[in-house]
Amino acid sequence: MAGPTVGKQAPDVTLPGIVLVDGERQDAECSLAAERGHPVVLAFYPGDNTPVCTRQLCSYSAGIEVFGTLGARVWGISPQGLDSHEAFAREQGLSFPLLADPDRDAVRAYGIGIPGLGLRRSVFLVDAEGMLRWKQVGLVGLTYSDVDTIARQIDKL
Repeated sequence: MAGPTVGKQAPDVTLPGIVLVDGERQDAECSLAAERGHPVVLAFYPGDNTPVCTRQLCSYSAGIEVFGTLGARVWGISPQGLDSHEAFAREQGLSFPLLADPDRDAVRAYGIGIPGLGLRRSVFLVDAEGMLRWKQVGLVGLTYSDVDTIARQIDKL
């Protein structure tokens, strides 16, 4: 399935998520439509506590102030459940919401599924009006867009 087209409305997704605030788990339903008014970075990753995913999400957490300065929110999205996300966030000190997509609804909506293997590591930038403005979809999943690359795309908005 082909993913969404840059310059078109981004598929709306609503998923359960967790975020740690001062060490306390906060659960919430996260809806892309409810985030209008500021950009959102959707960082799809294959799995909690895997080497490349850990490097990727830790780099985004370390750069969270860069995203915040640009007015952007960051969501990590993978198929694992909320308890797995909580353990991952606690172990790695992640400071942004991790959303659970166990049925892979968001993965299908964004066209990044790999039959039998999961999903392609991907980053989508949705602007304040809900339009998809940039995307990077990995072929193998061993590399990811870094904070500076994403920040440059946000700055173009």
